[in-house]
Amino acid sequence: MTAFAVVLVIAGGIAGAMQAAIMGKFGERVGTIEALAFATFLTAVIGFVLLLAARRSLSGYVDSARQPVWLWSAAAMSALIVLGLTFAAPRIGTTATIGILVAGNLAMAAAIDRFGLFGLEKIPFRWERIVGVALLALGAALSLKR
Repeated sequence: MTAFAVVLVIAGGIAGAMQAAIMGKFGERVGTIEALAFATFLTAVIGFVLLLAARRSLSGYVDSARQPVWLWSAAAMSALIVLGLTFAAPRIGTTATIGILVAGNLAMAAAIDRFGLFGLEKIPFRWERIVGVALLALGAALSLKR
């Protein structure tokens, strides 16, 4: 399962860069909010179909609705990510958009690990992580140069 997880995340990384470029173009054509709304609708339809195909039931919706409301905030975060990609990519480029997104992801992930936020295991924040986050932030900043 570890290998599958890695492959899935790599595919997600590739899809994320493609998503920034495609959503940027989509937003230019129909408007940023319109593109976000339509993409979110399609994502919900895909999720519905996957849930029905994988579980042969829609009880996952009920189970999810019974969870603490703070867990639902992930949906708002997803919308913010897609909104940011859609707005930023045509203005600063796909490389800068993804670079900044990944730098922000890594910085927040390091804080989550360090403090064990959201009930996750605490992982020490050693010098290697600090250097990695700093280098990624530097790379994101440099990617803004055209």
